[in-house]
Amino acid sequence: MNQSNQMVQEFIMVGFPGIQDRASKNVLFGVLLVVYLCIALDVMSSTVTLPKLLAVLGSDSGVISITACFIQMFLYGILKASEVFLLGLMAYDRYLAICKPLHYFTITNNILVWKLITCCWAFAFIIVGTPMTLTIRLPFCGPNKLVHFFCEHSAVMKLACGYDIIAVYAGSTLSLGVMVAPLFYILYSYVRILKSVFTIESSHGRLKALSTCSSHLLVIFLFYLAGAGVVITSSVPGSSADVRLLAALLHNVTPPLVNPIIYCLNTKEMKARFVKLIKTKSLFSHRH
Repeated sequence: MNQSNQMVQEFIMVGFPGIQDRASKNVLFGVLLVVYLCIALDVMSSTVTLPKLLAVLGSDSGVISITACFIQMFLYGILKASEVFLLGLMAYDRYLAICKPLHYFTITNNILVWKLITCCWAFAFIIVGTPMTLTIRLPFCGPNKLVHFFCEHSAVMKLACGYDIIAVYAGSTLSLGVMVAPLFYILYSYVRILKSVFTIESSHGRLKALSTCSSHLLVIFLFYLAGAGVVITSSVPGSSADVRLLAALLHNVTPPLVNPIIYCLNTKEMKARFVKLIKTKSLFSHRH
C-alpha cells in the first residue's frame, strides 16, 4: 500500500490522558464551562480552544479534521502573538504618558493608534504564518492520537511522518522570540518610566504616576507567569502529560478570565461600586 492511501485525514484529541473516567470528565467539564462563560470581555483566544475541549470532556468527541486542526493552530498562534505585541504597545503608551506628558496628545492620535494596532496583528500574522507553511506540507501518515486539548504546534509536529528539523526549529525559535522580544521592550520601557517617576518631587505625584501602570503591570505578570509555567513543565524531565496540559490550560484561560477584572477595578466607578458592595455585605453580616 502506498503512502497516499495511508494518509491521516483527522486527529483524535485525547485531552488529559490521566482524566479519562466519566466522573472526573464531568467535573472538569462543569468547571471549564463556568470559566468559559465568565470570559466575556476577552473571549477570542479561549473560543479557539475551549469549545473543543468541552466537546472532548462532555461527549468524548475528540475527532478533528486536519484542516480544522491547522486553522485552530493558526488562529491560536495569531491571537497569542498579537496579545504579546499589544502588551508591548501598551508599555509604549505608558512611557509616553509618564515620561512625555506634555507631548502625549501631539505624538499620539486615533489614526496612529489604529495603525500601530494593525501592525501588531499584521506582524503576528506573518510570524505565525511562516512556520505554518512548513508544517502544512508535512505528511501525516502514522498515529493520529493528539495528546493535547487543542492543536498546539509542537504536539502536532510529533505526529508528522517526516521529521522536518527546519519546521521544528522555525516554530520553536519564532515562539520564543515572540514571547521574549516584547518582554525586553516592556522591561526597557518601565526602567525609563521608573527613572522618570523618581524625579517627581511629591510622593502623591509618584504614586499617581505608578497607579496608571498598575493594571498593565499586573496583566503582564499574569500572562508571563502562566507562559513560564508552560515552558517549565515542558522542560522538566519526567513531568507528566497532564501537568504540562494543565499549565497550558491555565495559560489559555487565566489571562482572559482575570484581565477584565483587573482593568475594571482600575476605573474609579468600578472601585467605588466594589467598595460599596464590600461595605454593604459587611453591614449585612453584622446585623445578622
